This record gives sequence, C-alpha cells and structure tokens, in this order.
Amino acid sequence: MALLEIQNVTRRFGDFTAVDNVSLAIEAGEFFTLLGPSGCGKTTLLRMIAGFDLPDGGHILLNGQDLVDRPPEQRAVRTVFQSYALFPHMTVEGNIAFPLQMAKTPAAQMSAKVHEALEDVRLTGFGKRYPHEISGGQRQRVALARALVTHPTVLLLDEPLAALDAKLREEMQVELINLQKEVGITFVYVTHDQTEALALSHRIAVMNKGHVEQIDEPAKIYGLPKTRFVADFIGTCNLLEGPVTANASGVVTLDVAGLGPVRVATRAPVSVGAGGAIALRPEKIRIEATTPTLTPDNHYRGTVASHLYLGDVTVYIIDTPSGCKLEALLANSASGRTTFFEVGDAVEVSWPVEAGHFIAA
Repeated sequence: MALLEIQNVTRRFGDFTAVDNVSLAIEAGEFFTLLGPSGCGKTTLLRMIAGFDLPDGGHILLNGQDLVDRPPEQRAVRTVFQSYALFPHMTVEGNIAFPLQMAKTPAAQMSAKVHEALEDVRLTGFGKRYPHEISGGQRQRVALARALVTHPTVLLLDEPLAALDAKLREEMQVELINLQKEVGITFVYVTHDQTEALALSHRIAVMNKGHVEQIDEPAKIYGLPKTRFVADFIGTCNLLEGPVTANASGVVTLDVAGLGPVRVATRAPVSVGAGGAIALRPEKIRIEATTPTLTPDNHYRGTVASHLYLGDVTVYIIDTPSGCKLEALLANSASGRTTFFEVGDAVEVSWPVEAGHFIAA
C-alpha cells in the first residue's frame, strides 16, 4: 500500500474544475513532484493534501486513513510556501520552535529539537538572528527546518525556490536532494519549472487542465512522453506530425509537412492512415556541412536560419526547403569556439529511427 493515495479527487470553483478526478499514489521516502503550467491544478491538489482546501469528491488517504474530514493541524503533513511565511518578530529559533509549542512539546525537549532542526539545514549558529538579518536562501532553510521539526510523515513544498536567483536556486536544489535523503521523509513538490522537476524527483506527475497526463521517472518523462502536451512542455522538442503511411517491422513512417517521409522506431500497434507525431529532442539531431558517410534513416538538407549561443551549447534553427523548421543542439566542446555554423550556411541534418519517440494521435 502506498503511503499517500489520491483517489478520484475533484475540486471545482463555480463552473471551473481545477482538479478533475485525479488519482495517484506516492510511496514512502519518495521525492514526488507535481509539475505543470499555471492553472493546471497542482497547487490546488497540494492544498487539499494539506487540508487548506476540501475536495468536492474523492479521497485522500495517508497510511490508509482518509484525511478529508481532518483539519490541517491534525494531519501528519507540513507545508513549505514560496513566500517562506516566517514570523518577522520571531528569531530563527522562535520560528522553528513555534510548531513545537502548538503541539505542546515539553520545554525540556524543545531546545534539543530546535538545535537538531538547525543542524539538518546547516544553520547552526543562526538561531538568535531575525528573518530580516539572513539571506533569502537562509530564510528558505528556516522554513524547511520549521516544517521538519515535528517530523511529519509528508512534507509539501509549494514552489519553494521560485523567489531565489538562478545560482542560489541551483544550490538549494542540491541541498533539498541531500536533505530529503537524510531525513527520509516523503516530499511532495509543486513546480512549473521542468528543469527543476527533472533534477529533483524520483517520479513526476505532469498535470494539464486538472488532469494528470503522465506519471513516470524523469528520464521516461523526458525521453518517452506519452502525449503531445508532455513532449512539448518538458524541455524543448521538435514535434513532427502527420499521417502514418507505412508500418514495417516496428518502424513507422509519417508524412510530415515540410520534410516528407520521416521514420521512427516504435513497439506500439500503429495502423496505416492513423495520425501521429514524432517527439524529437534537439540534441538527437546531427548537423554536418556535407552528407554523412553513413547516412542515417532520416536525412534532410536545410539552411541555418538562426543560432543562439548558450555557453556550453549552441541552439540552431534549421529551415528546410519545404518550410519545416527544426531545432538542433550542438555541444561547444572546442575551447573558445562559439559556433560551428553561421546563419545562411547550407547543412545536412540527420537522425536514426531510434532517436525519435512515436506518439499516437
């Protein structure tokens, strides 16, 4: 039995259905992420787990017990918010001790628990400071310590790193991974940031318009998307759409506008005439100045329309003669070299059938 089970949960706000009959199961010790764009229902679902909002239908089970009728303070669940929600008039120690006071923890035990929580988030020595006297990253760690001090069964995190700058956010991602391993508590994390979700999670639930589109490990979410939405939302992806014109020995051919026949390997049962799409990641495409010696299964000519230098990689937009645009990515492995090709260069683009992923219509 899973630690936390969401069973057919629905939440409506007037005529708008924020969460629509969602079911998922989260295991003990898992770092589980709810990922999706604004308005997809992920925060509403988190609020229902916390008890801040009530479902219109369905069940939320923690260790087999239904939480729906329990107020937030009676749930073995704590929440870390994007805004930190620290008390400005309390010291760091005071903020962390607050939930212990609410739980009527004996005073003799409180100091040791606060000290342990400060150690967990590497803030030993900061207990006497006030929130305005520490950095944003440190305030976030105080919020984590306050949530963890009562040793909840599940920790809910609602976009906790969104207010931090890019470098600090990356550092905090590593800290969150290590912290979750150390404390062994189940984390349920909400974010709209695909890169963050891929970096942190054991599993990801991708949400869209109140529904769960796919639940899987990060590598499968990225490499084997089940729907067009997941392929397009997670990272950057070329979506090549068209009717299926052939299916032979596990290789399907699609007639893609602007490219013509494009082949992709798949184990899925596919009928000729059906619609479909190929999800092709930019890093899977080869770009060369001349025709490759060993021509892969998919090979096309094009012209560099634009490029974007990103330091470690350069992104190229390739126009084909028939009007298709392909996005490709090349690593900048040579020292000091910014681009391999310039705008207007004629290039050969290619990829094997195994590089793409077929998505049925």
